[in-house]
Amino acid sequence: MRAAQWKQGFLIGILLLVAFWLGTLIWGLVGKAHVAVSQAHEAEQQYRALEKRKQTLQANLAALATERGQDIAIRTAFGVARPGEEVIVVVPPTTTAPTTTPSWWDRLFSWF
Repeated sequence: MRAAQWKQGFLIGILLLVAFWLGTLIWGLVGKAHVAVSQAHEAEQQYRALEKRKQTLQANLAALATERGQDIAIRTAFGVARPGEEVIVVVPPTTTAPTTTPSWWDRLFSWF
């Protein structure tokens, strides 16, 4: 009778150890799956950003394929003008600060 209880306790102990071991394996797999999903989302966002950049670069190349696009690119990059064109410089208006002369009262107390 005592041997049967000991065998049953030993079997339950082994089953508990196996269950704990399987639980830790499952927990590790869940963590790895979480990392994989987050990396997949990050890779998808990078792909979308690269696709957007690709479209922008293709639009720039299409614009540079025309003579007008090349002219605009040269003008902005090097600041050049065609013969006969004049440069217009836009200057912001100057602001004048109002000047006032100090009163005799202010001049009297400025000595102190």
